This record gives sequence, C-alpha cells and structure tokens, in this order.
Amino acid sequence: MGGQMDPQRIPHQLWRDRLSKARAMGLNTILPYIYWDQLEPKQGQWNNEGNNDIARYFRIAEEEGLNIVLRPGPYICGEHEWGGFPAWLNSVPGMKVRTDNGPFLEASRNYLNRLGEDIKDLLASNGGNVIMSQVENEYGSYGSNHKYIAALRDMMFEAFPGIPLYTNDGGTKEMLEGGQIPGALAITDGDPKTGFAAQDKYVTEPSSMGPHMDGEYYITWMDQWSSANKHSSNSGDSAAIKKNQDDITWILKNNGSFAIYMFHGGTNWGFQNGADWSNKLDPITTSYDYGAPLDESGRKTDIYDALRETLREWQGEEGLPPVVKQDPAIEIPAFEVKPSVGLFDTLPDPANKTFPVNMEELGQGYGFILYRHVANEDVSGKVQPGDAPRDRVIVYVNGKRQGVIDSTYETPRTVNIDLKKDDVLDLLVENLGRVNYGPRIPDQRKGIVGNVTVGDNTLQNWEMYPLPLEDISIAKRHGEAPEPSTGSAPIFYTGSFEVQKPGDTFIELPGWVKGQLWVNGINLGRYWTIGPQQTLYLPGVYMKERNEVIILALEPTGKEEKRKE
Repeated sequence: MGGQMDPQRIPHQLWRDRLSKARAMGLNTILPYIYWDQLEPKQGQWNNEGNNDIARYFRIAEEEGLNIVLRPGPYICGEHEWGGFPAWLNSVPGMKVRTDNGPFLEASRNYLNRLGEDIKDLLASNGGNVIMSQVENEYGSYGSNHKYIAALRDMMFEAFPGIPLYTNDGGTKEMLEGGQIPGALAITDGDPKTGFAAQDKYVTEPSSMGPHMDGEYYITWMDQWSSANKHSSNSGDSAAIKKNQDDITWILKNNGSFAIYMFHGGTNWGFQNGADWSNKLDPITTSYDYGAPLDESGRKTDIYDALRETLREWQGEEGLPPVVKQDPAIEIPAFEVKPSVGLFDTLPDPANKTFPVNMEELGQGYGFILYRHVANEDVSGKVQPGDAPRDRVIVYVNGKRQGVIDSTYETPRTVNIDLKKDDVLDLLVENLGRVNYGPRIPDQRKGIVGNVTVGDNTLQNWEMYPLPLEDISIAKRHGEAPEPSTGSAPIFYTGSFEVQKPGDTFIELPGWVKGQLWVNGINLGRYWTIGPQQTLYLPGVYMKERNEVIILALEPTGKEEKRKE
C-alpha cells in the first residue's frame, strides 16, 4: 500500500511530518523519484545535503514504519525539469539521452553508483527498508531499445545489490513489450483493471512475471500553465472520491499492490518544473499539488480522510497511528514592495560571439539569458530567434519591449521590428522548463539554437549574458530606482514583512504579469497571471520574524499592486 512522495519537492525540515501522515493514512511504502539534476548540478559535483539528503529521508521513513521503493531513473519524468536529467548533459560531446549511447550510459553509471554509495546501508539486502528499485520509467511509451534497458538493469544490480528490480509501463501490449526486460518484474500504471489484465496477457518472460501492482494510481492529474486550465482536484467531488476508494478496494481484494500518484506532490521550487509538448510547450506550474490526498502545504484533504477509512480495514492488529496535528496556515500582514533595480542594470560580464550559442554552451542550465546585438546597419522585419523560441523570448529595442515570442502557443506571435544603425536589440530568453515526456526529450537545449534573423538579415556579433539568478543579492543594488511603465524592461522589487510567529502561508501577487518570487533568498518559483495557479506556497520553515522579499517583474506595467498578502 504505497504512495508517491518525492523528497526534493519538500523542505527537508518537513519530511517527518509528511511521512508520518503517509503512515497515518494507512500506507506502508513510499515511492520517491530521485532527481539526478539536483544531486549533480555540475558534472562531478555531488550535493547530498538539505533537500538532497536522500539517505536521511529513507531513514526517517524507516523510523515511521515505511518501506521505500526506489525510483532513481536516470529518467524519471515526474513533470520535473528534463525528467530529472541534469542540464550539463547537453554539453557533453556525442551525448544522446534515453538510449544505448556511450556518454549517456557512462554518466548514468556514475550517478547510480554515487547514489548507491549514499544509501547502501539502507538496502533491504543490508537490513534496511529499501525493498525494490525501478529501472528507468515508462520506457515503453518512448521506445523499445532493450539493449539500453538491459544496460540500466545491470547498472542497478551493481549500484543497489541484492534488491529486486522492476519496470513500470502503460497497460498496452506495445508499452509493456517496449519497456520490460528479463530479470525485472514488469508492472503497469494507470487504470488497475486494464493494467492487471495487460500484465497477465502480455508479460510472458518468466523472470518478469509476478504479483500485480499499479505503479501509479492517479487520483487526478497535473496542472499546466494556461488561461484555459483549471486546478485538477477531486476534493469536494464525492462521486470521484468514491471511485478512488472503490479502485483501491478492488486492487487489495485482488491481492494487488498500488502506489497512489501523488500521495503528496509538494512544490517545483525555483526553476525545477518540467514541461510537456503536444503541438506547443505546456510547462508545469510551480505548485505540484496534483490534487493529492495531502495538499501542497502538507494538509490533509477530504480525499485523505476517505482513503484512510478505506485502508483502515487492511491494517494489522496495531491499526492506524493518529494523524499528526498541524497548525493552521497563518495570514501575513499587507506589505509594500518598491522598485529596486532593473534586471538589465545587473548584467554580468558578457560572452562575445559572432553568432549566438545556446545556454548550456555558456555553462548555464536554468533561468534566463540575454542576447544583445548592436545594429551596424538598418534592418527591419520579423524576428526569428534561432530554430524556434526556446521557450519564451521577450524582444526589446533600446530598452523598450516590442513583444513576446512564446512557445506555449501553437503559433507563437510574430514580432516585427525596425532597427536603425546603432540601435540595441535585446532578446531575453526564459527557460520555462525542459520537456520531461515524449519524443522531444533528446534535444532540450535552451536559449537560442541557430542564428537570429530580422527579415532576410542574419545578425552577427552578439553579447550574451547568462542570468541563472542563483545569487539574488544583485536585486539589492543601491542607486536610482527605475520607474516601471508599460513596455519597461524587467525590474526587481524589494520589500519585507514581519510576523510574530512563523507559519505556513501563501503569497498572492494580484495585478502582476509574470516573474519569480524569493523570500529570504529562497526561490519559491514562478508566478504567472494566466493561471491556474495564483498563489505561491511559503513554508513556515523558510520564514523568520522579519522576512526579505524580492520579486522579479518580467513585464512591468506600472500598475502593479504594491501590497501583497
């Protein structure tokens, strides 16, 4: 009786709270995705502290009476940035992900072995609570290269010795046959009745046959940025919740296992969200609430209560532990923010190239990058930023916004400009999240890929300014503050608020268009007026009595409300 809950989407100070609530609902197993990009943000640099202390998360789970089914990838999807792949893979010569490519397999082996070192004492084969590990994720929805899957299987036997392996795929013949591999149990996700029947029918390799398990039983679905989307949730829908209860009961009565996806979704902090691609880019919201039994802030919902009643009868003699009491969210007083400095007044030293290069070639993975060209002749026409917008390009001439070329539209807007000699053309490119699912995964370079043209003219001689915004102290520079107006370049706003006692809350930015929000130096994520998300979660553990706030307004209007609450 399992549930998905990823440690790197939750402040580590709150891990015990969330894990104890999983056990109190009736779960006995947690299935965590592990984000390679967070553990190895730079090639060869391993960060296993704070939210990346995976071994500590597993130990707390054990203390709370929970087993672990490991989902280390290397590809995990999870609506996480590039499905968990670190951005630096884009810069490795000859690299191609999710296939039997030498550089990719070498990088994957190094990652898995390093993770294995961190958790070796916690493997069930060594007396710990890590009982299984998944090989890749839903590979049958992507390909059928069994040489690749076999290579990963063998790496995992080496990295996590003595525990069984499994593959997880959709419940169709093509998906199961594409993803399964001898030596690993083949299970399905999605609808349990369809999946279990497909497992019985299409899994014929003896070493892949075994118990039924729904590897991802979906309560609802994810949220994506779009004015056409609503927040996905079954909360308040008694018929939908009853179906969830009936499905779980059916699985258990048929001697199956399940993993609720998600039990608790958490938050895509900073720039960690991924994106899907249909006929356009569909970036995932900052909130990964997912309509889960435990909401984004870790509070139980009516779904939680209903599933707890369903699972109660399947517990042993000890029954269910009590649910941990949680303090209510607090209200923070209204506070004022003021313009501090323009983003373009904080630029680092540039890289100078004849033609633009992508973000990763400059050692950058996330955030924004500015491309600047000074016209040496008059040119006019449509702006074409390389092969396509990757992902959202704001166009400026002499510091004034001319328009936005946005890949979240099936047909991005055309921006035409007239450049005179010595005019300054700026292209501010935002990485909205690398694609985490589907055939576009292999090429997820960001910034500008290819040449920039205006009309029939290919522009040469560029200054490129990486803006990962990792050091946000740049927003506090002194000097004359900019005056925001329609068409302004991006502006940082700063302010503060005080509380008597820190506690969980949400911050809303009414009247603001798009940007990022930091509190006490922590990047809480993206805000975007198009929704469906309209607030950003601020955990009490990130708060102090006096709290410093920084807001990046990408598209100032001069009409932003200065009071936030």
